[in-house]
Amino acid sequence: MDGRGALAGGLTGRTWAYWLHVDLLWVGEEHRGSGLGSQLLAEAERVAVTDRGCTRSRLETWGFQAPGFYRKRGYEVSGQIDDYPPGVTEFILTKSFG
Repeated sequence: MDGRGALAGGLTGRTWAYWLHVDLLWVGEEHRGSGLGSQLLAEAERVAVTDRGCTRSRLETWGFQAPGFYRKRGYEVSGQIDDYPPGVTEFILTKSFG
């Protein structure tokens, strides 16, 4: 929540087989560039490693979204699906912890 009580951002994910899977990371437009997205991702990774014993993380993002954001945080492109949806590339990114 921000200072006005509005939702500023959030992250949903799950852990399975020692992997963190980030399903959704969202930051409101007015809060982008504030470090909130980095904080949310770092906290999810911390919980995954410390509380759940995860060794890796994965997520998907489209080319028009934030592949650069994740690369700056240690994620590498492990795969891509071109033209999904038409005219767009979906990227699968992974990160090893440790």
